[in-house]
Amino acid sequence: MTQTELIIMNLNEIRRRSIKLWNGLPKSHYNWKPDENAMSAIEMIRHVLEADYGWNIIINQGNMSNYQTPWKNRPFVSVTDELEFAEPYREKFLESVRQFSDTELSETKIVHPGNGEMKILGKYLLRIGYHESVHAGQFLSYIRAMKIERPKIWD
Repeated sequence: MTQTELIIMNLNEIRRRSIKLWNGLPKSHYNWKPDENAMSAIEMIRHVLEADYGWNIIINQGNMSNYQTPWKNRPFVSVTDELEFAEPYREKFLESVRQFSDTELSETKIVHPGNGEMKILGKYLLRIGYHESVHAGQFLSYIRAMKIERPKIWD
C-alpha cells in the first residue's frame, strides 16, 4: 500500500465516522449551539464539508486570495442535502490526493493561507484528517449537551 492510499484510507475512515455522527442529529437540533459565539451543529457540518473545497485549492497550490466558497448563500436544508452537495468536491479533493507520489508527499511544501505556516504535503494531508477529527469530538460534546443519543461511531 502506498502512502497516498494510506492517507486516503484514513480520510475516508474519518469521514465515515463523521457521517454517522451527523446522521444522528435530529432536524429539530440543527441550530443548537453551546453559546452565541459557537457554530451551530449544522454550521459545523457545513464547515467540515466545505473545507474539502478549500483543501483542494491549497494542496494544488492554487490562489486563495479571492477564495469564494460554493456554499455561499446556500440555505441549510438537511444533513443529507449537505452531504449530497459536498460529494463532488470531496471526490475532487480525494482525486487530487490520489495523484501525489511518495516523493511529492515528502518534499512538496504547502503554505497554509490562514497562518502562513509551511508544512510538508504528507503531513499537511494528515492534519486535514485531524481537523475533521477535532470537529467530530466537538460534535460529540454538542450531542451530549443536547441530551440526545450519541451514535456509535466505533462500529
